[in-house]
Amino acid sequence: MSGAEAESGIPDLAWFKSSYSAGNGGECVEVASWFGATHVRDTKDKAGVMVSLTPEAWAEFVGFAARHPV
Repeated sequence: MSGAEAESGIPDLAWFKSSYSAGNGGECVEVASWFGATHVRDTKDKAGVMVSLTPEAWAEFVGFAARHPV
């Protein structure tokens, strides 16, 4: 068991960064799926807080973001 798994109860995940991420250290998040949930974390703070969302909440978030581009 890794340190991350021991702390969160979630194994090391395959994290994905958005294809829209410029890779220049901007404000990016990474997502991973595990056990029926989508997990989101800050790319710059991988050991920091991770938010876990139900599939319905993730779909609502993505839909909201698509309707409200910055």
